[in-house]
Amino acid sequence: MGNDHYFSASPSSEQNLRRIRVTLAGRDVEVMTAGGVFSPDHVDSGTGVLLANTPPAPSGGDFLDLGCGWGPISLSLAMESPRATVWAVDVNERALDLVRRNAAELGLDNINAVLPDDVPDDVAFRTIRSNPPIRVGKNELHGMLRRWIPRLSERSDAWLVVQRNLGSDSLQRWLAASFDRGYAVSRAATGRGFRVLRVRKHGVPPTGAIELP
Repeated sequence: MGNDHYFSASPSSEQNLRRIRVTLAGRDVEVMTAGGVFSPDHVDSGTGVLLANTPPAPSGGDFLDLGCGWGPISLSLAMESPRATVWAVDVNERALDLVRRNAAELGLDNINAVLPDDVPDDVAFRTIRSNPPIRVGKNELHGMLRRWIPRLSERSDAWLVVQRNLGSDSLQRWLAASFDRGYAVSRAATGRGFRVLRVRKHGVPPTGAIELP
């Protein structure tokens, strides 16, 4: 990939389009990938752990896949919830083109693959699912999460998968400190060296305890 990173805006490396077969949302499908994007040859282990350890998405509403790559999370969400609108967000233009191609080939018309600034400001998300780009650096990563997590709808969740040896536990502590009012941060699952972190946005006012007779 030369000096390219999967988070480069316009990769200069050879595109090298390829087709791979993967299982998404219980379906065996063929998708297009390319060089210069994250994990072009398979669904990476972290994304697999995330997909296996998150509950079914809501039946409708707006969803966010932050750092979508070629689209395994977005495509899965779109297949599971055909009445929802999935926002596949990435800074990598090649990745966004692949998501659009894959959505079209799979007959999915409920995915918007866009740059971060192209998501309308008034959209709130029923769920956020992300294998975030840890290697962009701590400051950039924290800035991304500060930007997007507050856009959860009330009583909705963000699910993040992070490799344990790349700082999942320290990220969990940072999330808990940064989103201490109106949110709850927890570790939802552990598998294959990854943690799945859940950030819950409470309602206003918070739901009270049930009074038993």
